[in-house]
Amino acid sequence: MTTLWTSEQAAAATGGVATAAWTARGVSIDSRTLESGDLFIAIRGPNHDGSRFVESALDRGAAAAMVSNDIETDSGAPLLIVEDTTMGLEDLGRAARDRGRAKIVGVTGSMGKTGTKEALALALGRQGPTSATKGNLNNQWGLPLSLARMPKDTAYGVFELGMNRPGEIDALSRMARPDVAVITNVDAVHLEFFDSESAIATAKAEIFLGMGADGIAVLNRDNAYFEQLRDAALAAGVTDIRTFGVHANSTSRLIDATMHDDHSDVAAQIEGETIHYVVGSPGQHWVMNSLAVLATVAALGADVAKAAEALADLRPLPGRGARTTIKTPSGPMLLIDESYNASPTSMRAALNVLGAAGAEAAGRRIAVLGDMLELGPDSAALHAGLADGIADNDIDLVFTVGPNMNHLAKILPSDQAARHANRSKDIVAAVLETVAANDIVMVKGSLGSRMAAVVDALLALDQSDQPANGR
Repeated sequence: MTTLWTSEQAAAATGGVATAAWTARGVSIDSRTLESGDLFIAIRGPNHDGSRFVESALDRGAAAAMVSNDIETDSGAPLLIVEDTTMGLEDLGRAARDRGRAKIVGVTGSMGKTGTKEALALALGRQGPTSATKGNLNNQWGLPLSLARMPKDTAYGVFELGMNRPGEIDALSRMARPDVAVITNVDAVHLEFFDSESAIATAKAEIFLGMGADGIAVLNRDNAYFEQLRDAALAAGVTDIRTFGVHANSTSRLIDATMHDDHSDVAAQIEGETIHYVVGSPGQHWVMNSLAVLATVAALGADVAKAAEALADLRPLPGRGARTTIKTPSGPMLLIDESYNASPTSMRAALNVLGAAGAEAAGRRIAVLGDMLELGPDSAALHAGLADGIADNDIDLVFTVGPNMNHLAKILPSDQAARHANRSKDIVAAVLETVAANDIVMVKGSLGSRMAAVVDALLALDQSDQPANGR
């Protein structure tokens, strides 16, 4: 990999002092995952003080370490000394944003932002050097880190902006300064921290505050808060507004979609041009994500046909729909790993995918569902409300995990409610005792529900030589 930062460039960006000459090929804030040649930034967060790991980072091959000027350091170590490392990381991110000519896309939304970001990175990566948020590094440390990792010759930068409280996206947007801002949707997520869904829309609309007058907004025309988001964009001076959805007035409009077990065939009209393409990830929600992607590609002035062709290679991410065939002595079973996160709408989308999967298989459809968190006072009703989606998709057995999911467990038919436990580790044995060859098992819940424990236990059943597609 070529040089990303030199000591002189990083010092100029941050106003810091380099103790030696060095070159870095990457940037890291975690000494455990640091790669040789990275600049290690010793962040002081609420739970960890990165300055404690400077020596470890250097031992692992870090090119240098950015440290605050109030800590004792080895005078012989390659360091970049700054007043505050969090501010230094932000300065590095801003400098990376300024030094190249990349067109920047900011993606936010209650759901689908990571999938849309990944699909955009795939589609744009076929058309020029593209840099994108790794995983979901979308907060006050993750965004500047992602920007700081962007090479100077990048043509397209695709960055995810996350939040769970008002004001957070404002700061992130002013740092990223998106040329195109995508809001995938507004839904009942993080209601614990907001008075209403409308307040969530207001927080998501903060993404427009970092944009210039020539910026472009890409909005979900089908979402109940479209008008509110459109008005917020206009108030921020963003007048070029593109839309996607099934709504007749969408500038990128779905004409038809045929859902298959492992992909979807789509016909859409993108800015007046009709195209047909394949989305390699199954489900209606991925079809909608693809419309957002192609609307964004059109807004960037990139090649829509090439982008659409690339979507055939889209695959679900671990924790976000990844599929693994688990081979057991009695036969294969299919695992759908949705363990990373959950909201009422994304839970229904996952249930729909489970319902469509392997419709002709001899086995059963089994859902293992963990609590959806941060839903506020309506949490009990929102969990119980999943019963209709379970019934509509002919799901045979449902395991439930967590005090909130107990509201669902209590109203399911006795022959459908398999087992309930308050902790994911306490449901594992029951799931393993129940699953059998030809079953399709979908595991989903908020990250705090720790449903990955169930996924890992199911993956451990595999007796094939293939690498696990999950974790």
